[in-house]
Amino acid sequence: MEFSKYHGLGNDFILIDNRHQPEPVLSSEQAVAWCDRHFGIGADGVIFALPGQGGTDYTMRIYNSDGSEPEMCGNGIRCMAKFLGALEAADGTPPPMPHTYRIHTLAGLISPTLQPDGQVTVDMGPPYLLAPDIPTTLAAAGEKVVNLPLTVADQIWPVTCVSMGNPHCITFVADVAAIALDTLGPQFEHHEAFPQRINTEFIQVVRPDYLKMRVWERGAGITLACGTGACAALVAGVLNGVCDRAATVELPGGPLHIEWSATDNRVYMTGPAELVFKGQVA
Repeated sequence: MEFSKYHGLGNDFILIDNRHQPEPVLSSEQAVAWCDRHFGIGADGVIFALPGQGGTDYTMRIYNSDGSEPEMCGNGIRCMAKFLGALEAADGTPPPMPHTYRIHTLAGLISPTLQPDGQVTVDMGPPYLLAPDIPTTLAAAGEKVVNLPLTVADQIWPVTCVSMGNPHCITFVADVAAIALDTLGPQFEHHEAFPQRINTEFIQVVRPDYLKMRVWERGAGITLACGTGACAALVAGVLNGVCDRAATVELPGGPLHIEWSATDNRVYMTGPAELVFKGQVA
């Protein structure tokens, strides 16, 4: 089976051309084996490019490195857009630039646009802010979770929760480098306040237009970047009055430009996606 390896700011994925059938060609157990960095290819997840549904161009499915299936992945969908462009070029119909794809995901319709400079801009849709939409039990139905206390590791953390189609818990700290992410991350992810587990972002506000971020991803652990997390972090910053509606979010793997539009309430993410190598698995 052929595959392509891509990364978005170090958040790396195995991409599979799955356009010939509507279900992933690998099981979640096989995906775990492929993601193993010592005995497999090595990746944070496996992404399948499947036929479109309901008038979309393609469908995206993804298995995390632990075999779980998230609703969506911001870095992953940028990688998928670049992968689709390469597949179409190999088929003899390279997409014109710029070019927008309509991709069906478990989080709904997502539209990434290939830019002439190689960057990918993704319309991530509107953020979801009510507690049941996250989901979390930190607030009642019909209420937002903004700067509310959460006890983790015998410490009270002020948290804001945002869903970008997948759940995020954001907390603002003085120094992201000082956070014991490998210890705190699992405790946030599996906290009883989050019935479907949670992605957790620790954010340092350097300037209103510049945030630093470290992330613990649900099902993948520490990663170098998380696109949906960067979007959720900016939304949380705006809700807490600490950042602008457009800002650079600096992740360990590099920067993303995020904008939460006041005009249409949608979040836009722009960043890179790079081919690393191609190969075959026997």
